[in-house]
Amino acid sequence: MSTASTSTATPLRPQQSLTASYYRGGSSRAVFFREQDLPPDLDRRAQIFRGVIGSPDPNGRQLDGMGGGISSLSKICVVGPPSRPDADVDYTFVQIGVRDDKVDYSSNCGNMSSAVGPYAVDAGLVPIPDNVSQDGGQVTVRIHNTNTGKLIHSSFPVVQGEAAAMGDLAIDGVAGTGAPIKLDFVDPAGSRTGKLLPTGNAVDVFDGLPVSCIDVGNPCCFVAASALGVDGTLTPDEIEANIPLKQQLESLRRQASIKMGLAAHDGQVTGSVPKIAIVSPNTQDGSQASVVVRAMSVGQAHKAIPVTVALATAAASKLVGTTVNECLSKESREGGEVDIAHASGWLKVDASYDAAGNLVSATVFRTARRLMEGRIFWK
Repeated sequence: MSTASTSTATPLRPQQSLTASYYRGGSSRAVFFREQDLPPDLDRRAQIFRGVIGSPDPNGRQLDGMGGGISSLSKICVVGPPSRPDADVDYTFVQIGVRDDKVDYSSNCGNMSSAVGPYAVDAGLVPIPDNVSQDGGQVTVRIHNTNTGKLIHSSFPVVQGEAAAMGDLAIDGVAGTGAPIKLDFVDPAGSRTGKLLPTGNAVDVFDGLPVSCIDVGNPCCFVAASALGVDGTLTPDEIEANIPLKQQLESLRRQASIKMGLAAHDGQVTGSVPKIAIVSPNTQDGSQASVVVRAMSVGQAHKAIPVTVALATAAASKLVGTTVNECLSKESREGGEVDIAHASGWLKVDASYDAAGNLVSATVFRTARRLMEGRIFWK
């Protein structure tokens, strides 16, 4: 039998593999690893993560890995034992570039945070009382996000020893329904900068445009659609097609990063933070939305909204003078919860301040479920 047609100059060796799981969290998906299963060397980890996800891919499709060609599907989560006494697990989020080889630890993913508690239960990383496990009760997993140093309390139902997937909660951007997961982001302000308002101002001016810089969940900046001269209800595809708009948003984001103290100069600005979003008033009759948001994530128009951007939106909505607050009606400003209209629907977020004006917590509900567990391969 001839082997000429299958010969190769590349040295042959078996693929490598590790134990892993694959989860949807909110409107994102990620590969999950246990901390103990990964090598301690970060460079080696980066090689593994890129190989698993299928990056870099100049075609932008990641067909040779588990990624899906967009930032919300190009993610890694690492979960292990807690490094602080008030947590049950440590969780590290890693954003993987799609077309480039970037491996970014600089931010958290709020959507994937919703899958961390269920993963911790399913993987046996946290104990569940027998009566709760068998009777279908609720558990709360205290998660320490190492990217931000912040705590997240994840509460959800369990059944027969694993996180429940079946339920009645629907989230826009995801088909079907699932078990509700309540995420309480504890003391979420200052995730990277240590301040709710990193610049000390409710509004800063970049390129002649008013921009509000907020650090809740992740550092974010908000610019009004009216200031940009665009419709606040643009679809993600319309934003992607508007190259001058994307360039303008990126310029604002980079200037905001430096002003927020996240980077000393333009060359240090990361792709993940700060996030940037376009905000506008709700003008649709009968809509329950308090504000309309179109978010960017790693240079791409988000198909829905990153949860951390939603948290920052809710927090900014209560701060007089911010671009978000200016978009709200009087009734919305005085209410507790904030209903955010995004590209795939809407999301309700609650931001709670104490009498002294400190942001105590921010709460959001999501769904998540295990899609696969086993061994994952890379070349």
